Amino acid sequence: MNERTIADHYDSFVADTPLCALDQAVLKEVFPGTISDDSRESMTSIVDLGCGSGRVAMELAHRGYRVVGVDLSQRMLEVMMAKASQQQLQERIHAVRANLVQLDCFADQSIDHAVCLFSTLGMIQGRENRQQMLRHVARVVRPQGRFVLHVHNRWSALVEPAGWRSLVRSWVKSRWQSDHEFGDSVYQYRGLEKMFMHRFSRRELIANLQATQWGVAEFHSLSIDGASIATGSGSRVGGFIVVAENHSAHA
Repeated sequence: MNERTIADHYDSFVADTPLCALDQAVLKEVFPGTISDDSRESMTSIVDLGCGSGRVAMELAHRGYRVVGVDLSQRMLEVMMAKASQQQLQERIHAVRANLVQLDCFADQSIDHAVCLFSTLGMIQGRENRQQMLRHVARVVRPQGRFVLHVHNRWSALVEPAGWRSLVRSWVKSRWQSDHEFGDSVYQYRGLEKMFMHRFSRRELIANLQATQWGVAEFHSLSIDGASIATGSGSRVGGFIVVAENHSAHA
């Protein structure tokens, strides 16, 4: 399956994914809406990192925010902008094609808030690359700006068939291969032969955020199916949604 096919059918791929409803509910609490006259200067801005076809961007724009959608896939951005035009949101949504590790195209403190959902951070290979992305976001977002982030939980593999074996293999591999980290995996997904994903522990995620000048304001553990906020821990948690605040030196 090629990039165009995935982009054109992405909305139908994720339509019934419980996590998509849950992250929208969290976003509605964090970003409930704003009143503006649609002038660029008066609108609160949010950068949607790994925006895909605009699933999140559309909802935020409908609530009055100016959204900058960033994705490496040109076709995904084209689909997003076509939807924005159809919904008369083209003045509120803007597309930027960029690698999330290389966000030099954004000026310091040029955006009010940021979101990075559907485990987009985990699709970046290498801890240093992930932290570089987080540092960029801290640089771009204004003082005390909020950052809503989702990742998958490493230990949820224990409830998957043969998941404990994959965790053991990953841990052993991380001890002997410098390019592999505990929690890394490669698998088939939606027609893609090799989909990379890094799954985090709670401690690792918090440490990565703190190391890049983000303070954790809210930390939500999610159920295995991503449908609700969880009260358990360990393998009973499918992932995490964090609301962080910008505590960088730029602030």
